[in-house]
Amino acid sequence: MPGIVVVGAQWGDEGKGKATDQLGDRVDYTVRYSGGNNAGHTLVVNGEKYALHLLPSGILSPNSTPVIANGVVIDLDVLFEEIDGLEARGVDTSKLLVSANAHIIASYHKVMDKVTERFLGNRCIGTTGRGIGPAYSDKINRLGIRVQDLFDASILTQKVEAALEQKNHLLVKVYNRRAIEPAEVAEELLAHVERLRPMVTDVVRVLNDALDADQVVLFEGAQAHHLDVDHGTYPYVTSSNPIAAGACTGAGVGPTRIDRTIGIMKAYTTRVGEGPFPTELLDADGDKLRTDGAEFGTTTGRNRRCGWFDALVVEAAVTANAFTDLFLTKLDILTGWEKIPVCVAYEVNGVRTDVLPMTQTDFHHAVPVYEYLDGWTEDISGCRTFEEFPAATRAYVRRLEELVGCRISGIGVGPSREQVVMLHDLL
Repeated sequence: MPGIVVVGAQWGDEGKGKATDQLGDRVDYTVRYSGGNNAGHTLVVNGEKYALHLLPSGILSPNSTPVIANGVVIDLDVLFEEIDGLEARGVDTSKLLVSANAHIIASYHKVMDKVTERFLGNRCIGTTGRGIGPAYSDKINRLGIRVQDLFDASILTQKVEAALEQKNHLLVKVYNRRAIEPAEVAEELLAHVERLRPMVTDVVRVLNDALDADQVVLFEGAQAHHLDVDHGTYPYVTSSNPIAAGACTGAGVGPTRIDRTIGIMKAYTTRVGEGPFPTELLDADGDKLRTDGAEFGTTTGRNRRCGWFDALVVEAAVTANAFTDLFLTKLDILTGWEKIPVCVAYEVNGVRTDVLPMTQTDFHHAVPVYEYLDGWTEDISGCRTFEEFPAATRAYVRRLEELVGCRISGIGVGPSREQVVMLHDLL
């Protein structure tokens, strides 16, 4: 049975949970392999809305074991707050597994994140301030704290002291903040040990054993391709590798274990935070997309920047992730436009290009070239087969397939789990 990776094909918030939901009861493990609580999934199940920030969407499926793998950075306060919120609503979270090798977001990571962003001023990245970047920085600098370190108080204390040695100098001498006491941080983290202990396991072994046993393992990337630290619009990116290949390092499985890669794309384009966005709409159309699509961050509540569908952005993601399938979300939001623009190329300094520019400078100066497709006025939220769509809707979907070079296997036409049109099975 397959290992399946689900990845956002734009700048995040594409509705990845919508696609994973379609695999539902057929998935044995749902694995979060990158990012932290700077991401979010909004799912509607049986009319109830669930906002997940750190937990994989499989936490809502009684037949799937949810896993937080080694590539994730974990804020334990957020983890247990999210668990408590779900338990209060009757969701069983007892099967959750957490990698012993996952890194921890400590309180000082959040402090450093916020003061650094303020210090950068106009050059800020637009982070969520949740300590994600600083936690990954410590990981790469070999100053990180892993989940397993919490089970040895002496080692934990030593590691916190080492991590704070330089940070306290920066806080006091550069940012004019008070120094952070290592003992206080260690005490905060150790308070979670006994509750955390039953969840912690060798996730690499568990997942590979599951694949050996022909079980279905779904790898769920946070954020999206164009927020990847290597392949995104750097420096306006996240601090990890949400691309499909990141599932291998972020969960400890070999590339031959991955059978399908599914890209999730919105029927238009959105982005949160800073960075280039060629098709961004700063007018009434952008406001309408934002309002009709409820484009406000699941985790941050920030307004999402909105624009028309950009085929070059998605085509680049299709290429780098080798998507076998695409899942198109929020197609219903485009109902009512007489003409729907789709970006099919850019002009950069007067020269047309049909692929994403190689340099950030050229991408920043890219002017979208639009093709105008016929819109539709019919309500498509009740459609359950492709044939039920108006002709213009079907033409829009088929044109997107041509432009990005990958088949569309599923289409979301509303927020609820059942509001989906499936063209090809995702399993």
